[in-house]
Amino acid sequence: MNYKVLYRKYRPTNFDDLVGQEHIKRILKNSIINDKIAHAYMFTGPRGTGKTSTAKLFARTLNCLNQHDGLPCGECDNCVNFNTSPDVIEMDAASNNSVDDIREIVDNIGIAPTNSKYKVYIIDEVHMLSNQAWNAFLKTLEEPPSNVVFILATTDIQKVPITVLSRCQRFDFQRIDRTLIFENLKRICALEEIKYDEDAIKEIAYLSDGCMRDALSILDQLSKVSDMIDMDVIKSNFGTVTDSELNILYSFIIKNDIDGLVTLLRKIKESGIDIKIFIDKILDNFLDKAIDMKKKNVSSSAFNQLKKIIEVLTEIYSKLNYNSNGFLLLELELISFINDDENQLSNREINQIISREIIPVDNEVDINKMLNNENSNQMYRISDEFINVRINNTFVKCNKEYKVCFLDLWNNFVSKLKADSIAEMLNIVTKSVPQVVSDSYAILLTKSESIKIVGNSKLYELENKFNTFNDSSYKFIFISEEDWKKFMQSYDKAKKYDIMDESEYINTDTNSVSLAEDVFGTDKLKID
Repeated sequence: MNYKVLYRKYRPTNFDDLVGQEHIKRILKNSIINDKIAHAYMFTGPRGTGKTSTAKLFARTLNCLNQHDGLPCGECDNCVNFNTSPDVIEMDAASNNSVDDIREIVDNIGIAPTNSKYKVYIIDEVHMLSNQAWNAFLKTLEEPPSNVVFILATTDIQKVPITVLSRCQRFDFQRIDRTLIFENLKRICALEEIKYDEDAIKEIAYLSDGCMRDALSILDQLSKVSDMIDMDVIKSNFGTVTDSELNILYSFIIKNDIDGLVTLLRKIKESGIDIKIFIDKILDNFLDKAIDMKKKNVSSSAFNQLKKIIEVLTEIYSKLNYNSNGFLLLELELISFINDDENQLSNREINQIISREIIPVDNEVDINKMLNNENSNQMYRISDEFINVRINNTFVKCNKEYKVCFLDLWNNFVSKLKADSIAEMLNIVTKSVPQVVSDSYAILLTKSESIKIVGNSKLYELENKFNTFNDSSYKFIFISEEDWKKFMQSYDKAKKYDIMDESEYINTDTNSVSLAEDVFGTDKLKID
């Protein structure tokens, strides 16, 4: 088997290749340069942060015949044959934790290195050793022969006896900075000729939670799924949440939109995202918002509300190890902020948040426009059921000829909006593409969830303007690319579609009745 997984293929061969842990690299290199080698080292820290890699690098450099400035030459016999060297002994204490395993080390420790300066013992997951094994190891660990070095590694330092820790130089490995992981992933993608979207690589760095091995494993897995690694590939395989969705989530909270909040939370849950990563991303996003609020002098009430949300989320995060239903806790706590008298924001404060771009204007749609869709003349009650009805009705008589004709009308619509400088509508239609068209219905595909929301909130207004310009009678529905992919997975080409009644989705307030009559006729209009 010639194939090697990426984290093994790109294991560093010298300290300069090791990503992160600068403080540890500096000390170990200086120890070698100054020939001040301790007899025992303890490497502790989270998984995938470089403990074993650093141990091997240290052992390689110690025994290099031509090391220079604390780096192995990579060319001498000891460097070339490092992986098969009898003088570097690796042991996994998770499966070799008995007193007999340690006695074997003790019995052989007096045998001189074969062709190296040091005999190096690397013992991984050392906290798994039994009490009897530790007792048998203590004396040897304290006073080994001068040509023996022990490197012990653990992810659970609290289980290592204090008598052992006092005999070792301890090095604490930290989670690797996401920026460093991101840059390393890009480097490896270039070497492996993997096509990628930068946002997707950043997301992999986030999902890895500071663990380089996890990041490379995710990259390795996704490179086998698709020729192009983008956010859609990550969402379909690991589940994630975008900053745009987090901005919408925050807007639902401040606007007291419980239906929107619950729907979004459950949609994100269904994506399969890990609850810890989800909360961590919310905390990062909301902390940035809190900092911006202070910088831009937003009202103290808005800051205090956000501060309280962050405190609640931090508390939930700390409980996740003891509670298996983290999403339930999260949903319960976030909806508690809806219509909460102690944390209610005025319209002035909400407008301040928007105008000072605490909810940023993304590259697709101004969130301000999304929030201000409380149109008393809004014709339709937008819901998942209504969207499905519109999709169904479009499929009744759809064909390519209708689509070709509609594209001409759509381009004419765009030209008219530009000529009349109707910027808000233009922003929606230029980011939407006709996907399926019948004689009187059209499904409009968007790349953005926010464009979908805004487009459907202004559906009647857009239909009316379009039909006026083109002397036509089309009905639309906006759908995101993600939702469309889900629909197509369940799409049955053999299914026969019949027109479904839309009248139950019409608003029945007095300002909308006359509009409804124009569209559906008085005979089909039912008002409760």
